[in-house]
Amino acid sequence: MKRLLILAALLSLSAADPPKAVPSPAATGTLATLPRYTVGPPVSGTIRIWGHGSPKHDFVGDLVRRWFAEFQRSQPGVTLDYRMYGTASAMGALADGKGTITILGEEISPDAERMFRRARGYAPTKIEIANGSVATNYFDYAHMIFVQRDNPLTRLTVRQLEGIFGAEHRCSPGGRNIRTWSQLGIKGPQATHPITPYSWKTDVDFALFFRERVLCGSHRWNPAVREYMPVTQPDGSVVQHGQLILEALARDPDGIAISSIVFANPGVKALPLAWDARRGFVTASDATLIGRHYPLGRIIPAFVDRPPGKPIAPAEREFLRYILSREGQTALVEDSGYLPLDRPTLMRERAKLQ
Repeated sequence: MKRLLILAALLSLSAADPPKAVPSPAATGTLATLPRYTVGPPVSGTIRIWGHGSPKHDFVGDLVRRWFAEFQRSQPGVTLDYRMYGTASAMGALADGKGTITILGEEISPDAERMFRRARGYAPTKIEIANGSVATNYFDYAHMIFVQRDNPLTRLTVRQLEGIFGAEHRCSPGGRNIRTWSQLGIKGPQATHPITPYSWKTDVDFALFFRERVLCGSHRWNPAVREYMPVTQPDGSVVQHGQLILEALARDPDGIAISSIVFANPGVKALPLAWDARRGFVTASDATLIGRHYPLGRIIPAFVDRPPGKPIAPAEREFLRYILSREGQTALVEDSGYLPLDRPTLMRERAKLQ
């Protein structure tokens, strides 16, 4: 009998909804400050959402379904058409009218924005809906800068990063290349050694973010950069490029690398970063990402097609109002790896819906 009771308990657990994520103190404190969703006038129609995810890895499916189930309780006249075929599909679907809201898994690429402008004659309307994670795979973890564990370097500014990894200095006209450790204040035998930068392959999505944020869109990287892509093993498993980068860095006392704390090993250390030295150096944490203090945190946007001088379609506007509420952001935190918007950012994004 005891075994039967245990089996019944296990079966009941497996049939139940998966446990919700436990918000961090920073996320919990943020959620408590957000305005609750107030139901607007009744709306109707079909909201067609395209974007982040894939048929094989539906990263945000649980989140979108929860969002819509909660939203539909107060707006029963709205139905959902959910086509999460990947970020690459999103802006094309919006431009040709297949989608009415797109959710990207990362910041919009310059090429995608140009494509929409060519197709429609104006820019898409961006609504920020989430912050990326500190270290959750598939949920836009923050980029971090690493050196070997024994390297005496303790911090960097974004402009120094531009000098190390770039060559054109679009962000800091008159800036200079940083190619040896003495230029970063390192003394002793290492001072004259050349710096070896490690990165994702410079034309893939991960590096595109760094290129836009740190190099101001410049395609001219430091020619010494060592680029990495994921490697598929004979058994079919994949070793991520972030892991390969930090494994190589651990063997190179003169290396500096872009990667994520997801892949950290004992031979490397992450450096605090700052936009400039006057604004303070910070590490990536839930609090510094929510507050937008960490320079290389990610932002998750939704986009709608809003012709100039016209309002956002009523159903889409109301659904985005729900997402930008305490209820919508709580679902975001509990059903994904993303972090919520803080109140000032959320209120700024809600104002775009007017």
